[in-house]
Amino acid sequence: MTQQPTTSPPQARRRPHILLIGGGLVGLTTAWRLQRELRAGDADVTLVNPQNYMVYQSLLPEVASGMLEPTDVVVPLRRTLQRTRIVVGRLTGLDTHRRVATVEPIEADAREIPYDHIVLALGSDTKMLPVPGLAEHAVGFTTVPEALFLRDHVLSRLEAAAHSTDDEARRRALTFVFVGGGYSGVEALGELQAMAYAASRLYPTISPRDQHWVLIEATGRILPMVDETLADNATRALERRGVDVRLETTMDSAEDGVLRLSDGDELRAGTLVWAAGVAPSPLLADLGVPLNDTGAVEVDGTLRVKGIDGVWAAGDCAAVPDLVDGGTCPPSAQYALREARQLASNLAASVRGEQPEQFRYNQRGEMLTLGHHNGVAQIFDRHLHGVLPWYLRRMYHVGRVPSVRRKVQVWADWTLRLLLGRDVVSLGSLRRPGAPLEDAAESQFRAS
Repeated sequence: MTQQPTTSPPQARRRPHILLIGGGLVGLTTAWRLQRELRAGDADVTLVNPQNYMVYQSLLPEVASGMLEPTDVVVPLRRTLQRTRIVVGRLTGLDTHRRVATVEPIEADAREIPYDHIVLALGSDTKMLPVPGLAEHAVGFTTVPEALFLRDHVLSRLEAAAHSTDDEARRRALTFVFVGGGYSGVEALGELQAMAYAASRLYPTISPRDQHWVLIEATGRILPMVDETLADNATRALERRGVDVRLETTMDSAEDGVLRLSDGDELRAGTLVWAAGVAPSPLLADLGVPLNDTGAVEVDGTLRVKGIDGVWAAGDCAAVPDLVDGGTCPPSAQYALREARQLASNLAASVRGEQPEQFRYNQRGEMLTLGHHNGVAQIFDRHLHGVLPWYLRRMYHVGRVPSVRRKVQVWADWTLRLLLGRDVVSLGSLRRPGAPLEDAAESQFRAS
């Protein structure tokens, strides 16, 4: 009998591994599109994010004003990305030569994760300036907890003013100052002012005329990233509502709650909101990737990091070249969403051995809410203001909120608030969630 030669079974080919760092709009959208563009078995996809959810930040102003609930703007990553491995943790290091990322999961030791392609979608942080007293007296506007705190805080200032017999303390409680005339500052002020005006009907001793709303912007106009006519329309709309718009003005100090401005004025404000822009994540400086003078990752037209194979970036943390209008793409949700879609297509093409395409996007317009069923918009070359752009903005964001469940939830809450009015309840426990237990312990120990 002739002995048949034995052969070793062929080794299984290792699937490419795509590692996404950041679960914001870019990270979630890229992962979701990869699930559609890649067949099962084409590649493994892992997403790393400090939380197990994504926040749709464009709707935070309406969370602050009580028009939406926090869960309306929070998208659970595990439910939405069922074919993506989710790691709740932070990136702490990157070795682009070995193609290994060091990740520190929540309550676990750091570990290395190898990759074939890595996407830096770290987003941005609030841009801070060395203003004395700023960190102690201001609140930002980039997270759900900050939006909830501001809703509670503004309503609590109305309560304080309603019961105050001191005219100076009353004026201070009813003075609300927002620093930064970009999207966040303008929309947050507009929505919170709408809430405060609506709530003042419940206080016989407070009227909208008693409230002093101030918007401080360092440049010559608000909304410097949009068309000048649109910015002027927004300024006029705010001023008609009694907003004190201070242009070419900065805040020099906020010590002891007294805001000293560059125009020589002093404001004693009970509320200070810092919305003076964002900066790319400072973590980028430790990753060995090329950065521009603003700290953003330099990428080419296909969203690949310049000079480093297998590394990609998009969104607020990336300096994406604008191949349509020149310069770099603005750090807005409108651009980030399109960048993420192109990035997913390019990653899928790379996995299949195809050439990636360059990112091009011709902006169609801008829309923003000013509260009070009022908004401004530029759609192509046409400028709109009033109820129509306010409504169109809502329709646009319902279409962009990830997951059908959240779309339905947002639309339902908007409809209910429109018919029944917004909630104007101050939940003081948001500031000290452990206060009831502490008070109970103190009273019982004192009694014993």
